[in-house]
Amino acid sequence: MYNTDMPTRAELPTSRQLLRSTGIAIVTAAVLLVTVVLPSEYGIDPTGVGGALGLTEMGEIKSQLADEAEADRLRDLQNAPATTPNPDRRSGTIGSVFASLLIRPAAAHGPGATHGHDASTVQDASATRSDEMSVTLKPGEGTEVKLEMTKGSEATYSWRAASGVVNFDLHGDGPGNAVSYEKGRGVKGDEGVLKAAFDGNHGWFWRNRTKADVTVTLQVQGAYSAIKRVD
Repeated sequence: MYNTDMPTRAELPTSRQLLRSTGIAIVTAAVLLVTVVLPSEYGIDPTGVGGALGLTEMGEIKSQLADEAEADRLRDLQNAPATTPNPDRRSGTIGSVFASLLIRPAAAHGPGATHGHDASTVQDASATRSDEMSVTLKPGEGTEVKLEMTKGSEATYSWRAASGVVNFDLHGDGPGNAVSYEKGRGVKGDEGVLKAAFDGNHGWFWRNRTKADVTVTLQVQGAYSAIKRVD
């Protein structure tokens, strides 16, 4: 059996060569950090190379959507109903929150749909229903629409922004859970199937970054118990 020959001392790199290689690696990493990583991840472009390559806009999108998602999460925490050991008081609190947040569906179908009742009535989570909602956003204004869904339930959706574009974040939140399904910037619309990753609220946050009013119309159908707009 033949073993590879060990290199001689003369064939090994010298300390000077090793230091030179290390220095080149450090300089290369620093250049990549400044020209690629900072622009694409954080929208920071000190050299202008990121802007020329289109990376700065990518980083700005990520930072902006991250800020808006965090603001959305904090707003959900502020709007969450406080729990209390008194059953009657708890029921009254939850009822008032639903009454103020839930909207009347434009159309409801299937065995789980309710008719002739206030929009705050919660339906069976296994029911199939459909709704359409339009929201008009002024320049700089944001809003969100959430579906109350159980884990594994699905809803088919389609939304369009009339006379403009919007930034959006399709996400979900629940007790101890949070997920972002999809994000976009300067988008005229989107469609697909939303599958709940856990029990909780799942839906869309839109922000109008244009200089004119934009109306977003959402159509959704599937297994969810309620739909609500949160400003």
